Amino acid sequence: MKAYMEWQARAVRKNGPTEWFPAEVPGNVQHDYGKMMGWGDISYNDNVTRFRETEDYTWEYRTWLSFEEREGAKAFFVSEGIDYRFDILIDGQKLISHEGMFTRVELDVTGRSGQEMIIRIHPHPKSEFARFEDRDQANQSVKPPVCYEWDWHPRMLVSGLWQDTYIELRSDDYIRRCEPFYALNDDYTRAELRFDVDCDVRPEITLYDPDGNVAGSGRSITVLNPRLWWCNGQGEPALYRYIARTPGHEVSGTIGFRRVQLVMNEGAWVEPTGFPKGRSVAPIQLELNGRRVFAKGSNWVNPDIYNGKIDEKRYEQLITLARDANMNIFRCWGGSGVNKKAFYDICDRLGIMVWVEFPLACTNYIGTDKYLKVLEQEATEIIMNLRSHASVVLWCGGNELFNNWSGMTDQSLALRLLNSLCYQMDRDRPFIMTSPIFGMGHGGYTFYDPDKQCDVFELFQKSDCTAYTEFGVPGMPDVDYLRQFIPEDELFPMKKDGVWKLHHAFGAWGEERWACLDVLNRYAQEELDSIDKVVEMSQWLQTEGYKAIFEEARRQAPYCSMAINWCYCEPWKTAANNSLIAYPVVPKKAYAAVQSALRPVMPSARIPKFDWKAGEKFSAELWLLNDSPEAAEEAIEAEIELGGNVYKMISWESGCVSANENRIGPTVNWILPDAAADRMTLTLRTASGKESSYTLSYRPRMAKKVSRQMNV
Repeated sequence: MKAYMEWQARAVRKNGPTEWFPAEVPGNVQHDYGKMMGWGDISYNDNVTRFRETEDYTWEYRTWLSFEEREGAKAFFVSEGIDYRFDILIDGQKLISHEGMFTRVELDVTGRSGQEMIIRIHPHPKSEFARFEDRDQANQSVKPPVCYEWDWHPRMLVSGLWQDTYIELRSDDYIRRCEPFYALNDDYTRAELRFDVDCDVRPEITLYDPDGNVAGSGRSITVLNPRLWWCNGQGEPALYRYIARTPGHEVSGTIGFRRVQLVMNEGAWVEPTGFPKGRSVAPIQLELNGRRVFAKGSNWVNPDIYNGKIDEKRYEQLITLARDANMNIFRCWGGSGVNKKAFYDICDRLGIMVWVEFPLACTNYIGTDKYLKVLEQEATEIIMNLRSHASVVLWCGGNELFNNWSGMTDQSLALRLLNSLCYQMDRDRPFIMTSPIFGMGHGGYTFYDPDKQCDVFELFQKSDCTAYTEFGVPGMPDVDYLRQFIPEDELFPMKKDGVWKLHHAFGAWGEERWACLDVLNRYAQEELDSIDKVVEMSQWLQTEGYKAIFEEARRQAPYCSMAINWCYCEPWKTAANNSLIAYPVVPKKAYAAVQSALRPVMPSARIPKFDWKAGEKFSAELWLLNDSPEAAEEAIEAEIELGGNVYKMISWESGCVSANENRIGPTVNWILPDAAADRMTLTLRTASGKESSYTLSYRPRMAKKVSRQMNV
């Protein structure tokens, strides 16, 4: 039985503490403080900057323990997570001092009902080894570095009782732990299941199949011909359910029978040609239940600045959108930390594979004894909490650690520790040190690359990666959405400072990122003299750019095995971002384009570039993409709409294309006529009703001169 308490909080500052104010639990104390101060929506205008002064505050939560004592039962205070370094005091006596936000806290409070509890949260950690006032400040803590500022996240350090917190009465037959482990035989016809149980009495354990029928009972169960767990698009994400019962307690959970491995990408082994002889590119091909699966999805980042306010409903909405967009994987980017349990439960149910990174990103995590001790504690808890989830398919040390801005290597103690823990506690689930590793690609992140002087169509057709685990095309949300956080008098002309910069349109990564006005003007054939025109151009490029990259990555299979864009969601309202879903759950125009580009079976066109001129020879290879588990066959018609006229191109009968294979067809070749238009659309239609379209830039011979400058 759980009992919940009312909480208050206060800030303890150099000039004395504030008054106590109401606090939401789970939640973040900065949210409650801002509400008390009347600071308004953190996403509006520059409100977030008000919180900078609170970074070095000490915070205190207060409650009075309230529960009914029960004979034969003990009372425990439980918090699933407190962020970040804290003490717990009861009636002024310090009982716990702890560092780490992912470790569950339990404290026996039997006989203490009515007493005052204080949870004192110390100021945010800031490393003595930090080179700059940024993510480096987190390099000696296991606090997600994203809150120290990123190019899509403001500097906003949060803390508090961010996970479920309650009093629990426990009798002698309380089940402290019941964890399933299983082994599948080689042909998947038998699963040997056992339960590790921590309880003072022997519980009754019953297993139910995905239809709710009893499939066995006891601490050891043999399941014949188990229904396997498959990711979205490859089959049913079948989940068995177990219930463990004693007379006074019950726990339950799910089991997805599946085997996952990382294997060498097809064509990855390179025949040695001399000395020294070394390895090929690292394996990054996911094999699920013996079947090679093309992983297509997005980078999941924290969907709120206030991690304590994320709830199951928000997770459900966001993950369902990913499922409906034909995605089958989230790379949970290490800089954001680890999600709440509901996230993984929903991914289990919806068939979304999860790549879990530990909370390391883009800096050198120096292996001091103190840091390694906390990292081991926190990583151990993370592994134990997540290893039973069918959706979790891959452990990763962290993001972009093997590069010149991080400076880590596979000899770094933090990464050796994480590798060791994953082996000891979860040997059969793959582990990689970081992303990217040799063979994989991160980037690019803009529609046009000024250094390589090409657009994303050209860039990715010239690329040859085993996996694209970060790539992005920035885009803006709708104008009405911008009005929610940008004051009307600042909406246009756009300025490269103030609210536009704070919300990442400018200066986030180079002067023009992420609005990329330089890129928009490159393709504009009329002056972008209103916010509506700027937004429409931005959304067009993001839509076509994401289609081009996702489809090209799929065409490069089987050597390429993953396409995971940067990024899926966002933690607050941004003016421009690579995200597909605007905060909190608002699909951008590019979402539908990615949904189309990830259909299991689809006609696709490999188009050499985005920008075309009258008189050029336009070309486009026709493809049938099939990453489904079934063979496919389609009859495809290609046509081009230009200047109000529709021109029939070619037809192609694909023939039978095997499961999880693609097939190239003929090439459209056409000398572009002169027309009064600035865009043209190539459309592919199949006899079965599938359609793919690509709207490209077109420049007539007699194009009028336009201004390339915007008011900024």
